[in-house]
Amino acid sequence: MTKEEFLAMMHEDDEWAPGWDAIEEEFSRLYAGQKPVHFGTNIVTRAMFGGDNYLDGMSFYKSEKGFLHLVSFGMTTLYAEEEAFGGEYNGWGYEMTMKLKSDDPQECLWAADMMLNLARYTYTQKRYFENEQYVAGNGTSLHQGTESAITALITVNDTQARTLDTIYGITEFIQLVGITEQELTAIKEDPDRITELVAAMKADGNPDLVTDMSRTVSYL
Repeated sequence: MTKEEFLAMMHEDDEWAPGWDAIEEEFSRLYAGQKPVHFGTNIVTRAMFGGDNYLDGMSFYKSEKGFLHLVSFGMTTLYAEEEAFGGEYNGWGYEMTMKLKSDDPQECLWAADMMLNLARYTYTQKRYFENEQYVAGNGTSLHQGTESAITALITVNDTQARTLDTIYGITEFIQLVGITEQELTAIKEDPDRITELVAAMKADGNPDLVTDMSRTVSYL
């Protein structure tokens, strides 16, 4: 698309959201014909209106493999913005994803809240996430108020969603994967062990790196 074509589209359609459309098109490729369960953030709480929410929402897709695939909307430029056209990276360059062993989005809203907190951290601290990093918690379950050995995260390139070359630049999908405190300790001592951990998870029958909050075994 040329700049002239972009400006024409922008002026013809006030609701045009090419960044949002790119995300949905990729997930429609993965989940053809499926209408996701979408949770939008309250408009008045969004950062552009003075609030502290930096995401416009999150969508849950149901996989035939028995997990929910969660994706964020807001780490990249979603709407028609002339100054964003033709950039190298779209916003922060990625949207967050997570795969959860569940079939009920309502039970997984804690993960959506976690994404909101991570987005707030990135926007306010200017610290973004890349492939094979770790995110330490406070030693308790990621799902606050529940008992679980899954207390922290690693980040990987989403095992299914492809990197996109959009009119605003590159959009990757960075997948959050829940890990145990024992695994976190090993990774803190040697961050290169993330690669070993990912390989062990996949070898144990979890090729899509689904987060199972009932997991008790540690691979490191």
